[in-house]
Amino acid sequence: MPRPATQAAPTGTSSPWQPLRSRLFLALWLASIASNIGTWMHEVGAGWLMTSLSASPLAVAAVQVAGALPIFLLALPAGALADIVDKRRSLLIVQCWMAAVAMTLALLTAADRMSVELLLSLTFAMGIGTALMMPAWSAMLPEVVGRAELPAAVALSSLGVNVARAIGPALAGILVSLSGPWLTFALNAASFLAVIVALASWKRTPSQSVLPAERLFGALRVGLRYARSSRSLQAVLVRTAAFFIGASAGMSLLPVLVRREIGGSALDYGILLGCVGIGAVFGATLLPRLRNRYGNDRLLAGASLVYALVLAGLAVLRSMPALVPVMLLSGMAWIAALSSLQLSAQTAVPAWVRARALSLYILAFFGCSAVGGLAWGALASAISLSAAFAGSAALLALGLLVGWRFALPVSEADDLAPSLHWPAPILDDALDRERGPLLVTLDYRIAAADSDAFRAAMQDVRHMRRRNGAFSWGLVQDAEDPSRWQEFFFDESWLEHMRHHDRVTRAEQRIEARARRYQMPDEPIRIRHLLAAPRH
Repeated sequence: MPRPATQAAPTGTSSPWQPLRSRLFLALWLASIASNIGTWMHEVGAGWLMTSLSASPLAVAAVQVAGALPIFLLALPAGALADIVDKRRSLLIVQCWMAAVAMTLALLTAADRMSVELLLSLTFAMGIGTALMMPAWSAMLPEVVGRAELPAAVALSSLGVNVARAIGPALAGILVSLSGPWLTFALNAASFLAVIVALASWKRTPSQSVLPAERLFGALRVGLRYARSSRSLQAVLVRTAAFFIGASAGMSLLPVLVRREIGGSALDYGILLGCVGIGAVFGATLLPRLRNRYGNDRLLAGASLVYALVLAGLAVLRSMPALVPVMLLSGMAWIAALSSLQLSAQTAVPAWVRARALSLYILAFFGCSAVGGLAWGALASAISLSAAFAGSAALLALGLLVGWRFALPVSEADDLAPSLHWPAPILDDALDRERGPLLVTLDYRIAAADSDAFRAAMQDVRHMRRRNGAFSWGLVQDAEDPSRWQEFFFDESWLEHMRHHDRVTRAEQRIEARARRYQMPDEPIRIRHLLAAPRH
């Protein structure tokens, strides 16, 4: 795949805290931190509760599986759903669902009515809420802040996750020791109320369209079709895999390092997690300046190199004083990489498909982290912990070579705005808008000297048509008159073709213009729309 064209990095806000001046963003950010703290408390409480319900290690491990499995099963449908419904309303419904599940957990646990089957079922139900929430929450960020503040907002969101990860487990450990797991579930339920209040205060104006909303499975198909033809999104996903498969060793094997290698306690583990959070806070303050100077692509490369050095340090260091600065550095590198990838996923696609693109990023993030964690854990069991850390460091360093072929894209906001330059065809009022498939043909007349350049330019047109919904595309030449060429593509229905009209961006208008400049002067391009015969 050719290296994607890039532009200068967009200039973000000069202050990393600028988005917090927005009352709406501040409310949502604080609420999300509270909710993430509650989520971490839930995970600790559920794991500890399972140890009292069953002595089986498989049952304890099943708690993590029950919480994570819905993300793998539902991330893509959740992204499609978030693109076709009101995000604010869907998030409110999901938060209410998760609050109800958490409160059910608390009440059943307090009443001593919990069982292995119930705990796993309710944890799975909580995972369903998480899977439905994540794409919509990420996709709404550009609606809350301006484009200039988006990099800082993404960094602050990542920072909030790290802060919650540092606070939640420690707080849960204290609460479980004082009153049992039920209180962690009850506080988790209360944390969702903070998000509900923040969302309820958002007076969002949903975008209006004269076309009916997409159906879920159709939206899912179109989203996957977009990903297959979007080099920009593919570059983000490849770079996500290149970072997280190697970097996953850091957090997944840290408990083993603390407990078995240095004989540390739970407090030592909490201190190192706190160092990760502190490093992330410090890194967030540097990100705007570094991103403006180096851009997302080089910032991610630098963060990958630093995290590789962190993993190399974990392979050889075996004392708490030496590990503290290493974990501070890991927090800085982690937030730089995470915010760079998420920002690229946010800005590489137009608004109509953003949640679907982010769902693919979320799936890549969790999938690569899980696969990497299992692989490095198996290597640590088979050889040694040091070998696993050293291997992950080497793989992460080698992943830097991927950046030469898959550079993170940089798109200006105007590039992804709808161009609305396609003329609307005149329709018969009696035409069934659901009828399809629809064949669109465009007739060109190209001089022989320009035919090779025209065919090359039309390859970008092919990617553009398929990104925006065409399920088939072709370019043919007249055997009797080689100057005549015909482009054709299929949309699923007339209604889907009208959506195709709305999806074409200004950047894609320029792609069309580059191909059409080879059209012979005074020769209009003839466009026809042909519907399949109606079924009887």
